[in-house]
Amino acid sequence: VRCALCPRRCRIEPGGRGFCRVRLNRNGILVPASYGLPVALQIDPIEKKPLAEFLPGTKTFSLGTFGCNLRCEWCQNSELARGQYDPARSYQVYPPSAIIDLALRYGCPSVAFTYNEPTVFFEYALDIARLAHEAKLATVLVSNGYITPEAAEVLYPVIDAANIDMKGFDAAFYREKTGGELADVLKAAEYFHKIGGHLELTNLVIPGYNDMPEWLERYLDWVESALNRQIPLHFSAYFPYADCHQPPTPAATLYRIRDRAEERGFT
Repeated sequence: VRCALCPRRCRIEPGGRGFCRVRLNRNGILVPASYGLPVALQIDPIEKKPLAEFLPGTKTFSLGTFGCNLRCEWCQNSELARGQYDPARSYQVYPPSAIIDLALRYGCPSVAFTYNEPTVFFEYALDIARLAHEAKLATVLVSNGYITPEAAEVLYPVIDAANIDMKGFDAAFYREKTGGELADVLKAAEYFHKIGGHLELTNLVIPGYNDMPEWLERYLDWVESALNRQIPLHFSAYFPYADCHQPPTPAATLYRIRDRAEERGFT
């Protein structure tokens, strides 16, 4: 079977699984192994997503599963992103309605798909998002943006706010360090912005990897031309994790990037 959720378009043999480890071929049927099986549930400040200008000061009911369609060397949630469901274990089932009930019970005005890549639990996120809107709850997507246009056209219209993680503004870097394609991520961000979703962007700044001034200039050029300068931009500090052992990001680097963005008119 062929999975059409992300640009990899994995061809999955019978009994096999896709690159993300949670899309399975069972007797010729594509099965989402993570449906109804979140392995991370948490009430977070909305600013942790991070979202600076969407429902500020509120809490969001956050959930994630196993699986990811990228392999970033530095993944800060690698236990989830690189994990998979153990058929010998039992997991507590949370149907979409249970997620909505929990969000309402704890007074969260939004539900966030986060921690791992929500594209790989597409059906689960879609069903939750539709119920959330029926319950007058907002929906939040924290994503790497590595999604096919046809999947984005279904999922993104039911998402109210998204933070898309930009790994570094260079195609070769994306291909080598994440296994993905920068062009596909840019298309996804542009589409979400086009349909009117609240968009914010995050860049994890890794010394010696993606902190070059010329990359920043190209990134800001793209935001200004394809989106607009009012898009909230987040530049985050990196700490060694997973397979990446670069030194932590100096505060001075983040201040330099912030100052340059402000100098160019970004807010």
